[in-house]
Amino acid sequence: MRRVGLAGILMSLLAVGHLAAVPAPAAGPMPQAMQGVTDIDAHQAEGQKSAPIIMEVFSDYQCPACKSLYTSTDRLLVDNYVNTGKVYLIHRDYPLPMHAYSRVAARYARAAAQLGKLQPVAQALFQNQEKWEASGDVDGTVASVLSAGEMAKVRALVKGGTMDPLIDKDYALGTIYHVNQTPTTIIHAKDQTYPVVGVVTFDTLHGFLDQLSK
Repeated sequence: MRRVGLAGILMSLLAVGHLAAVPAPAAGPMPQAMQGVTDIDAHQAEGQKSAPIIMEVFSDYQCPACKSLYTSTDRLLVDNYVNTGKVYLIHRDYPLPMHAYSRVAARYARAAAQLGKLQPVAQALFQNQEKWEASGDVDGTVASVLSAGEMAKVRALVKGGTMDPLIDKDYALGTIYHVNQTPTTIIHAKDQTYPVVGVVTFDTLHGFLDQLSK
């Protein structure tokens, strides 16, 4: 198989509209790939901070493209890169105003994350996206994958209003990156930042990540 260099992969991403040149936040005192990555909520992240590649995924639970990225790419990313210590994956909430229930879904998922239940709730929200988008029943969708006790805690957190400031922090960070659509993935490696806009296949992404790891 012909090996594709990093420049070739970047050009491929540009050609299909996935890569956009946008500025990263100012670099901080963090080492290696963590340079410029701020406001990390560990409840919203998977993997090890020491990973050579950091990926921030700005996502909206009511966005069909975000569902596609989550189900077709991100879970393979977790299995092959996050769980092997190569990538630190950060979920960023970026609910779009055009979606009636996306902020509600983000509140529930964020609250579940505080209990260590982000992944089952995120999976339930994405897999049942069309149902709760039509009915507005985010609460019932989340309740289907949590115990009664867990759901009581999630509802209390949502009702308490403490999730919105956390969501707003992610949204503000997205404006710094000039995020204007979801999903947008910001990849950090070797003091460089690579914004990838839209849905990218795992086959394309893993080639890019392998080149960045060298």
